[in-house]
Amino acid sequence: MTSTSAVFSALSPYGWDEDWADAFAPYAADGLLPGRVVRVDRGQCDIVTAGGTVRADTEYVVPRDPMKVVCTGDWVAVDPAGDPRYVRAYLPRRTAFVRSTSSKRSEGQILAANVDHAVVAVSLAVELDLGRVERFLALAWESGAQPVVVLTKADLVPDPVTLAHLVRDVETSAPGVPVLTVSALHGDGLDVLVALVGSGTSVLLGQSGAGKSTLANALVGTDVMDVQAARDVDGKGRHTTTTRNLLALPSGGVLIDTPGLRGVGLFDAEAGVGQVFAEIEELAEDCRFHDCAHETEPGCAVRSAVASGALPERRLESYRKLIRENQWITAKTDARVRAELRRDWKRKGAEGRAALEAKRGRWR
Repeated sequence: MTSTSAVFSALSPYGWDEDWADAFAPYAADGLLPGRVVRVDRGQCDIVTAGGTVRADTEYVVPRDPMKVVCTGDWVAVDPAGDPRYVRAYLPRRTAFVRSTSSKRSEGQILAANVDHAVVAVSLAVELDLGRVERFLALAWESGAQPVVVLTKADLVPDPVTLAHLVRDVETSAPGVPVLTVSALHGDGLDVLVALVGSGTSVLLGQSGAGKSTLANALVGTDVMDVQAARDVDGKGRHTTTTRNLLALPSGGVLIDTPGLRGVGLFDAEAGVGQVFAEIEELAEDCRFHDCAHETEPGCAVRSAVASGALPERRLESYRKLIRENQWITAKTDARVRAELRRDWKRKGAEGRAALEAKRGRWR
């Protein structure tokens, strides 16, 4: 059996600590081996253990529930000498990055587990999509990780004034989140990012063409990920990364690189949305009605802030969109939420009809 000191020596670079060792104790008593999942592919996974990297089957862990399948970043218990080897269980996750699937059943899909930092890569080679940045950040906050936005390909914006405006736009959309500018090609800004991800586990997120693979190579210090040029038309790239890979960083910490995400649907992310739009939630405390929808209600502090220019209209529209989407996803599996939404729709319908009748009365 592998000694405790050997386990710590081999797995500490991947995040193993005393708390994980305590959580694993019952499995150690059964003769199972601890390891961290560094890659998942078609029902099998690569696991780094004290004895090296092993390939194991995941069929022992509930395969029909997308939220309970083994994913990259999990700490697992694996049989040490099985043929084939099986993952018997995964340890309780400290954090989990989850999005909704394209399924009609309103299911969540877990993308990465036990993440400390969520690095959202945004390319400066194309026009900023602030709404998409806010969406990524909502999922990141909901996961329990600390988000950071990295504006990649900063070398393509040589004018410092223009770059400063772009950074300010993102900072406005990301309250409480560090916003870094990086040129992986020239190494500019990498020292700050290296220091930030130098401890714990970081997951690298973003659309195809955002420069994630180039950034991962720069952080690891070698070309571990394939890189393809983005299209000139829209800045989008092909999926050079097709699986989620966990990589140890030479400066400390580990990085999970992910494929480019076309769809990042919310999944029960109310707290995350509230964190992204913290200034709106704070303003809402001064609304006349506690359930104010910030639309036509009298005494709405949020609409007043928009009217005065203190709050951008775009921020409010983005907030409404993400709130509605999250409510719809939640309502598909929660009867209480469905009932509340129906009552709200009926109330708004009645208010709309009353307003229309009042207008007709003035016309007569």
